[in-house]
Amino acid sequence: MKPLLSLLLLGFLFSTSGLDAAEPRAKASLLNSDPDVVYSEEFTEKEIEFLVVKPATVFATKKGGRKLGVLKADSKVMFIGMTEKAYKVRGTATHGQVLGWVSPRFLGSKDKDFVENLKKVYERQKVIRELVAKHEVAIGMSIEEVSASLGKPTKTKVRQTIKGRTGVWEFIEYEEQDHYQAVRDPVTGRVFRQYSHTTKEETGKIVVEFENEVVAAIEESENNEGGKVRIVTPPLVFAW
Repeated sequence: MKPLLSLLLLGFLFSTSGLDAAEPRAKASLLNSDPDVVYSEEFTEKEIEFLVVKPATVFATKKGGRKLGVLKADSKVMFIGMTEKAYKVRGTATHGQVLGWVSPRFLGSKDKDFVENLKKVYERQKVIRELVAKHEVAIGMSIEEVSASLGKPTKTKVRQTIKGRTGVWEFIEYEEQDHYQAVRDPVTGRVFRQYSHTTKEETGKIVVEFENEVVAAIEESENNEGGKVRIVTPPLVFAW
């Protein structure tokens, strides 16, 4: 069966620099039990710190609830995760160490647009979670995200450059097919079916081309309903 080509070129990148080469993370790290919270480990391996610009109340839950303490102004907090409206952080309150939720309006960063940029990250990760859960890929996904969604590739052709990895991953699905042959009994003359051998038949294939760690094109065989290629915003890279 001829493959149905679904090649779309990646014409945009929001990153300010090439992505660092890294081994794919485990799928579990991309899917957290709380669907409303996106954690930093889902999109970066670097620690993200914010400056507390004015005293900030820390709450026990993402929606508020019990007050855990007040973060000191001019202290630093470690970013853990986020919802659309609140950040989960670890820092020093007036009574000691605390882990809880604060409003981003009490925080500052080298990136003056960090709130808006993290909103973009949040929206992107929600889409990535959906794709991974359905074992699908899209143009704009990172190598790690493809690995989390489809697993280990069947074949690879990779070239390492100064900006990252460029190459092709192939994901091939096989199905075992038993073969039989007609055999005549020399005594009775009766014809019966006898097992001959088993072969592995290709039932579907996805070819993922990537440039500098980001998916640039996807080719799917007709068996995989090729042609329904999605595009997502490439990973955003910030200088925190």
